[in-house]
Amino acid sequence: MPRFFLPPVAFAGVSAGDTVTISGDDARHISLALRMRVGDAVTLCDGAGVEYDGTLVSLTPTAVKVEISAPRTSTREMPVKVTLYQGLAKGDKMDTIIQKAVELGVARIVPVTTARCIMKMGDNPDKKIARWQKIANEAAGQCGRGVLPEVAAPLTFKEAIAAADADELSLFCYEELGKTLPLSALLPASSPATLSFFVGPEGGFDLCEAETAVEAGVRLCGLGPRILRTETASGYLLAALSLRYE
Repeated sequence: MPRFFLPPVAFAGVSAGDTVTISGDDARHISLALRMRVGDAVTLCDGAGVEYDGTLVSLTPTAVKVEISAPRTSTREMPVKVTLYQGLAKGDKMDTIIQKAVELGVARIVPVTTARCIMKMGDNPDKKIARWQKIANEAAGQCGRGVLPEVAAPLTFKEAIAAADADELSLFCYEELGKTLPLSALLPASSPATLSFFVGPEGGFDLCEAETAVEAGVRLCGLGPRILRTETASGYLLAALSLRYE
């Protein structure tokens, strides 16, 4: 069933049997690309974990009216709120990382500038963030999520380490096996409320960054005996979290 996200204010004061209006790009997509008709079913979400079954009652390329059912809580969110601190990766790798991390349940993605980053945010970082947020939104809709993960403004490495201090558990993915503990040894039996993890860019993290993480209380985490590409590491860890806690 097609799924569309509206801001929570769109559902303010409404109840089962009321109508809400979809406008903008989504209205055009429903009317022209999907060629939906009156009576077709959709799912509407407020982006914060509440969703509604709906039926189209009228539609034009500028406005689509949907009669909604009673609200329900989404059941497709991870029991742990996960933040990915991702070292900036070049080319379209960031697109892939964001898309797959959202499909695997991440709650928040923070781009991080590290010592070995090749990719730079450039003079118009807001444009990149907006595009990445659109990728995240589309991935959330495609995989049936009820929450829109946030793609946050980029941070420096030190800023990211400081921000991660707020999480119940923070992990630093590092390939030097002699300096790390395996993921299985670091994950508690019961799900933490919040968890963050760091993934480096193509060249990984340098030793100084690893030492900074340890000094801040972030745990060095190994991801098995093989060195993973930057676009693989976050998916590996998120899948492990799903297996452990879902």
